[in-house]
Amino acid sequence: MDKKRLLSLMCAGMLLFPGFGLGEEEDEEVSFADVSGLDLEIEVTYDDVEWNFPVDLQDMEPDKIVLANKEMLLSKDFVSEPLVSIPARKADKDDNNTNNGVLKASSGKMQLQEDCAAALVAMCEAARDEGLYLYLKSAYRSYQTQNTMYYNRLKKNNGKDDGWVSKPGASDHQTGLGCDVVPKSWRDKSMNSNMASTEECQWMAAHCAEYGFIIRYPEDKEDITEINYEPWHLRYVGVAAATYIMENGLCLEEFHDQLQAAIDEFLAAGGNRSLVEKFIQVSAEN
Repeated sequence: MDKKRLLSLMCAGMLLFPGFGLGEEEDEEVSFADVSGLDLEIEVTYDDVEWNFPVDLQDMEPDKIVLANKEMLLSKDFVSEPLVSIPARKADKDDNNTNNGVLKASSGKMQLQEDCAAALVAMCEAARDEGLYLYLKSAYRSYQTQNTMYYNRLKKNNGKDDGWVSKPGASDHQTGLGCDVVPKSWRDKSMNSNMASTEECQWMAAHCAEYGFIIRYPEDKEDITEINYEPWHLRYVGVAAATYIMENGLCLEEFHDQLQAAIDEFLAAGGNRSLVEKFIQVSAEN
């Protein structure tokens, strides 16, 4: 058990059981009021080297926070495994429908990484319980598919990259963790930033982190992501990372910069490289 969890248990024990960790003669009562003003933030260390980042290493998975953009390209053969087909809900108006799944904007087969798919189903079911119907419009796309889409877009725009379709290797969809989720009223519409005003998209922005998702391309981060604001594009990173990102108004690029800085500090202090090796990402050469 690492020090963080051991100390957490000790603190909890002292609060719940006043005699915990004290000698038999020390029976003075401790109330919550006595400790309410104390700073109980616990330093996280690995082999006595501090991990100075708000999200613990043990609460992140390297393959879930992988970054894909113009500077951090994925290889042609990158696939986030295991990919699974998204279970479809049969009808959005049948309250007796026990088929848990996702409403789809098209009948085509769509896939996502397994954990991401399960989280999406849970989120869509929670939205449905509140009378909001979310539709999956786009999910995993291979490098080859993205390549075709990108060059078709360039051809349509006289060779200009307008920021709506990522070049091959730079697409978040290739991670298998990115998906486009739209309100029922937008199933057949061209997507644009006006969608953000819908109740469904506002609900997603407020609750997506509870299921491990972030808004991948926020409105105020276009200069960093180099992608237009997409209130429909969700990205699965896991609950701990998603909570930190959304609560602090970050984009995934900023999260990666902060994480890399923490890794550099950890290694400079003598930290074990094997603990952080898988979190260090380099761009592929396609």
